Amino acid sequence: MRFSELLGHLGEVTGESPRHLATDPAIHGGAALDQAGAGQLAFLEPGNALAAALTDSGASAVLIPARGEGAQALQQLASERGLAWVALANPRLGFAEALEVLHPRRRPAPGIHPSAVVDPGAVVGMGCHVGPLVVIGADVQIGASCTIHAGVVIYADVQIGPDCELHSGAVLHPGSRLARACVVHSNAVIGSEGFGFVPTADGWRKMPQTGLVVLEDGVEVGCGSTIDRPAVGETRIGAGSKIDNLVHIGHGVSMGSGCALAAQVGIAGGAKLGKGVILAGQVGLANRAVMGDGSIASSKSGIHGEVAAGEVVSGYPAIPNRLWLRCSATFNKLPELAKALRQLEKRSEPQPPNPQPPKP
Repeated sequence: MRFSELLGHLGEVTGESPRHLATDPAIHGGAALDQAGAGQLAFLEPGNALAAALTDSGASAVLIPARGEGAQALQQLASERGLAWVALANPRLGFAEALEVLHPRRRPAPGIHPSAVVDPGAVVGMGCHVGPLVVIGADVQIGASCTIHAGVVIYADVQIGPDCELHSGAVLHPGSRLARACVVHSNAVIGSEGFGFVPTADGWRKMPQTGLVVLEDGVEVGCGSTIDRPAVGETRIGAGSKIDNLVHIGHGVSMGSGCALAAQVGIAGGAKLGKGVILAGQVGLANRAVMGDGSIASSKSGIHGEVAAGEVVSGYPAIPNRLWLRCSATFNKLPELAKALRQLEKRSEPQPPNPQPPKP
């Protein structure tokens, strides 16, 4: 596909968008700017550390920031190097759109594979693909145009909205409710029993987990992640939220729309996340912890209480990010500070009185 044709598929490109077609190269894929070769598209964002790589990049075309410091200089450099380019307010988004065009998604043909086991009481919508060795239990409802890849197991009493995709090895337990266009990746488990046990004199007694797990529209769950079913009520994941691989969400968690959880996040039961919350890798939330709308926790933070809306926290236990940065800057100095403190304490200790010389 020629670069000029590709531009027609990018939502931000208009007739007034600054551009330089150069030789209008054929584009067959994308790559990072410092790794791209002939026939590949790359992109730059404002302040990107790879900006210097534009001088030596082998890319045939590049998406360049339309605004920001040095944007015009980058455009001029790209033109001087004979690269095709277009200036966008959001080059990363344009790159994502380009990849969708260059690598169109392949949808399997509708139909139910002969090796799939579908309970007679299940309802599979029009246009669905049900792959080999899929198991679908009783009272399951699957909306139209869903893709269920090989080896998926769907227990009884599960509802799946239209346009969902379940990848190989995913498991949906009873009480799972998926809205429209949800994606569950391989080996993720939705609706597994929450960790609910009652201590007794004879040991732990299991609390039945009878609630629901609700994934609203457009939720995506990464490989190996688990979302637990509560004893009563529901565990709810807000619309458009994205969950990375190996994330655990405990029973009764409530998550607002547009949240993003990176790998190895762990959320204990009853925690509440507002809208647009971001949890970086290995963040942990204690039981009933609260994250306000738009709050952010950096990697390995431990949340035990409540984080206000819009606040950025770090550390364990988590404190405001700016305070954490000041504290972490002193860590390497702690041995010297401790030594100085010991010396100061030693000097401040009371000295024994000088003995009087004996009288003649």
